[in-house]
Amino acid sequence: MISNRRKFIQSAAGLTAASLLTYSQDSTAQPAKIPFPISCNQYTWYTFYNREGRNWSANLDESLAEYVKSGFTAYEPSFTTMEEVHTLAPLLKKYSLSMPSFYVNSYLHQRDEATKSIETVLAIASAAKPLGAKIVVTNPSPIKGGNGKNKNDEELAEQARNLDRLGAALRQMGMTLSYHTHDVELRAAAREFHHMLQATDPENVTFCLDVHWVYRGSGNSQIALFDILNMYGKRITELHIRQSVSGVWSEVFGAGDIDYLRLVQELKKMKVSPHLVVEQCLEKGSPNKMTAVDAHREDLAQVREIFGPII
Repeated sequence: MISNRRKFIQSAAGLTAASLLTYSQDSTAQPAKIPFPISCNQYTWYTFYNREGRNWSANLDESLAEYVKSGFTAYEPSFTTMEEVHTLAPLLKKYSLSMPSFYVNSYLHQRDEATKSIETVLAIASAAKPLGAKIVVTNPSPIKGGNGKNKNDEELAEQARNLDRLGAALRQMGMTLSYHTHDVELRAAAREFHHMLQATDPENVTFCLDVHWVYRGSGNSQIALFDILNMYGKRITELHIRQSVSGVWSEVFGAGDIDYLRLVQELKKMKVSPHLVVEQCLEKGSPNKMTAVDAHREDLAQVREIFGPII
């Protein structure tokens, strides 16, 4: 799925043609409400369209017309160039969609490549900020052609320095960098994952908790998931929400392998109110009973109910 997401972002040809988000570390503060409308990630819809033999990016105008039928009023796209931002801008206005956040790949573990990658991300952020974007979500890419090879200590140290550098630059722009992972960062005692958060300044690098990738990356362990929440919960500025049943991603969000009711209560106790982004993707073995619109309409209803205590 990681490879598919990256290929999707890189080949999305259909996309081409005012204050910093803050979070309180004061345990006595009153819990803030969710700062933005509930969003849904672009890649989620791509998986539904792909199942139906359709291409989400072939006609983005038609795709977003379907998107808004599900009831979502906010959207998290993925960008590779600032031209894609300019292409999306009139469609956001046409469909009255806000864009609190966006996802972008970055290559940060090699110095020369990192400099170019940071320049690209900052250019995209500059184009996206006038459209209301405040959170920049990035998942530093794995070694190209590495076939599962882990980054060594030197590469991890370089990546952390560059991640912090990128976060500091975005912070000066009035935007927030939110570090995201898939499952590969949890390999080898989760050394990549932990070093990115241990070796960076929390003011520069916040945390996008992709709940199910942390769960899956740690061997389908809720113990590991809630330990990570306990360690880094105060840095969470965005939450990617997905559920599985018996280890397979479900077609709609709801009850399943991960105890989201407990997750919500823990966030409430921490007085952390992240941006909520639905990412209920499909994979081999996922049920096939609903259309994309109906499934996402149900996702939105379930998220509103389950996350009610912090919305």
